[in-house]
Amino acid sequence: MSLKETDTEQIILLAAKEVFFKKGYDGARMQEIADEAGMNKALLHYYFRSKDKLFEAIFNDAFQKFIPRMVEKMASDASFEEKIISFVDNYITVIMEVPQIPNFILTEINRNPERIVEIMKKIGMQPEIIISGIQKDIEEGKIIAVNPKHLLINIIALCVFPFVAKPLLQNMLFDNNSGDYHTFLLERKKEVSQFIINSIKIN
Repeated sequence: MSLKETDTEQIILLAAKEVFFKKGYDGARMQEIADEAGMNKALLHYYFRSKDKLFEAIFNDAFQKFIPRMVEKMASDASFEEKIISFVDNYITVIMEVPQIPNFILTEINRNPERIVEIMKKIGMQPEIIISGIQKDIEEGKIIAVNPKHLLINIIALCVFPFVAKPLLQNMLFDNNSGDYHTFLLERKKEVSQFIINSIKIN
């Protein structure tokens, strides 16, 4: 693929994100995405033949680097501290780059959960491997006996909630100061990691 084609695809993806994030899958129209990208609809269809393909490409663009690397790390022989720190740091970093993703995913989960599961699996999301890695650490006495599913969900929830509730939290706790809230999100990387590590480590 030429540099020009790569640039065109990125322009389309940026335009698609704007439209999908504002209107959701059902409300988005290919013509509107083409207009946002500053091109005709025929050219848009040349790169992405359907709205569904474009929808999937948005997920790939956001998560294809993070999810496979995260699954590999969680299943590795790294210390549980390293696993937690890496998971949280990378997860929050990805969402900070595309902060609309959590609310977008929640909306689409309610609309078509099977499709979201299918896309996440294509990207490389394998919760069973992560859960197996946690169970292995428990059996080897590295962490306390916890339900691996609860632990995984707790980590994700602690990372995601400040993004989902940003309008409320930024207003109530930070006097609507976006700079202070951005700093707070960066601090979450250490706070969440340490909170989880302290909750499962063997004393």
